[in-house]
Amino acid sequence: MRGSGDDLSIEYGIYEAAEADAMVKVLADVFPRRDPLAVAAGITPSEFEPFVHALLPMAAEERLTIAARLGSSGELVGVMLTNDPARETAEGMETLSEKFGPVGSILGELVTTYRAGREPHPGEMLHLYLLGVSDRVAGRGVGQRLVYAAVENGARRGYRVAVAEATNKVSQHIFLKLGFAARGQIAYRDFSFHGQNVFESIAEHGGAILMEKLLAPIPAVARSM
Repeated sequence: MRGSGDDLSIEYGIYEAAEADAMVKVLADVFPRRDPLAVAAGITPSEFEPFVHALLPMAAEERLTIAARLGSSGELVGVMLTNDPARETAEGMETLSEKFGPVGSILGELVTTYRAGREPHPGEMLHLYLLGVSDRVAGRGVGQRLVYAAVENGARRGYRVAVAEATNKVSQHIFLKLGFAARGQIAYRDFSFHGQNVFESIAEHGGAILMEKLLAPIPAVARSM
């Protein structure tokens, strides 16, 4: 899958293990600056890096994560880190900064409410986890193409539903545009963690929304990536 913008040609494909450092660099740069939850929690790039590193072995194994690369050099400039929540592991998460506590709490509450006690089976649910785009290609529709490619790849693999916890208005707009629907929301103004309204400073961003899209099966021979 290819996209273009001005003098930059961008290609989209499955994330490869050799791109681990590049993925960490993009996501650890973007999230502490742009994601309302990370900003409110004061998570720094150096604190975000081990979080991303913990996710990468499974990302390489599952081949559900999509990378955007410059066609001229192969440089990774965007990623839609995607996983199968039935195979998620907490390995490596125990060493994360305590600043991740309230972030994990609000997102965990969204997921718990959405699942209503039902755990997904392997190969059933596609989890669009971290969407990040380098400043170098911002404003070129890279985020939307990454989400589209991840959903298409998951549908081709037989996944029946895609879900995402959208934490800012940009990602929420992208998911809505691609056919996702809101299935639950927690307002930042109202959320309490250990008795404190820890996200009151980002109330203007609205809240975190659990978004869902039912996937129609795509024959494996219909498309290639």
